[in-house]
Amino acid sequence: MRTAYSVETVRAAERELMARLPEGALMLRAAAGLAAVCAGLLTRRRGRVYGARVVLLVGPGDNGGDALYAGARLARRGAGVTAVPMDPERMHTGGLAALRAAGGRVEQAVPQRADLVVDGLLGIGGRGGLRPAGAALAERIPPGVPVVAVDLPSGVDADTGEVAGPAVTADVTVTFGAYKPGLLIDPGATRAGAVHLVDIGLELPEPEVEALQHADVAGLLPQPTASSDKYRRGVVGIVAGSAQYPGAAVLAVAGALRGGAGAVRYVGPAADSVLARYPETLIGPGRVQAWVIGPGLGEGRVGEVADLLAGDTAVLVDADGLRGLDPAVLRARTAPTLLTPHAGEAAALLGVSRESVEAGRLAAVRRLAERYGATVLLKGSTTLVASAGGRPVRVNPTGTPWLATAGSGDVLSGLAGSLLAGGLSGADAGAVGAYLHGLAARRTGGPLLAHQVAEALPSAWRDTRS
Repeated sequence: MRTAYSVETVRAAERELMARLPEGALMLRAAAGLAAVCAGLLTRRRGRVYGARVVLLVGPGDNGGDALYAGARLARRGAGVTAVPMDPERMHTGGLAALRAAGGRVEQAVPQRADLVVDGLLGIGGRGGLRPAGAALAERIPPGVPVVAVDLPSGVDADTGEVAGPAVTADVTVTFGAYKPGLLIDPGATRAGAVHLVDIGLELPEPEVEALQHADVAGLLPQPTASSDKYRRGVVGIVAGSAQYPGAAVLAVAGALRGGAGAVRYVGPAADSVLARYPETLIGPGRVQAWVIGPGLGEGRVGEVADLLAGDTAVLVDADGLRGLDPAVLRARTAPTLLTPHAGEAAALLGVSRESVEAGRLAAVRRLAERYGATVLLKGSTTLVASAGGRPVRVNPTGTPWLATAGSGDVLSGLAGSLLAGGLSGADAGAVGAYLHGLAARRTGGPLLAHQVAEALPSAWRDTRS
């Protein structure tokens, strides 16, 4: 499990550790890790560190100090290191002395020839994007030169991933002690590049954000036993499709059939289309362990959604089923409820603009979970899964832009609903479903069709167990 922690949590852990260490020791640990990553990058690109031209963009805080101390290490290995301060009067005193003692220099303008740029302008406490002085330096980064960000790209909000103004786009981010949510959640994650975690010895409590990995998914996937039959493995019911959108029903069933449940039951007007493609499907009402309702449902079928929500069976609501949901009805439910909106549907549920949801995905998914008393899977560039009650938000690491295609969400709904019927909680069904869905899409490549994602799910499933 990859875990991420808020700025407040990281700062508290740093203070506790610094109280037990000699002054400056924690910064030197961080700088050593940063310098090692920079040296490795230079070696891969140039064959050696000696003779490399390194530019440090230096802010007035601890990130600037980290950059200066790391620059001193690189200078001692023969690199030519130039520090360019955002504010020449507020450079870290110890870091500046170390850099100069190692042969580094300070200049007021960003050199236009460099082999590596280190972004140490803002730390994890920065908010609201780069101010004009920092933005002016970032704009002068030579095109094509790799950028290594210190802790996170300057201008990215560490707690949310929001980018509210000018910001650095890094090729590599070296983060200290713990991942920060903004490194895992877009739009910040897109600017972070490859993220390297440097362990500096922090002791941390429960995280704010977590991301599953293969081993976590493998441990959650339902596994048949010798005594299993199709009913013990769970039956998922699909209420989807319409005369206008029969394909939504077919795709939801496709995902459900590959989600581990013992049987899939379809109820709706697209039964002929479903059976023609998947004769394994049961047709008509019957007992199920979880329902999926909404894909391609069309208008005028709100009553079907209300009927399922009035029952005591787990329900996943997607697409057209999300229209007009009553928060009071959902909060009163005792059975698991999983909502799977995209940004536009989330905006409608919250009564805000789509742009505000996309700019602040973490805040949006948390608000939805609390308002509706349900687990919410917010689809998008980084899919997030949040539950009411303050549990860590899960961020899916396997997505790909190729999933932005018609019908892929229908496949995900069927898959997650099948996992729900197989006994997983709403949070686990959503997170595992998103993980497998993204992994299957990566295996398929692109451009892809939604049914190809469904067909690749068994191999993605096997990947997590290998």
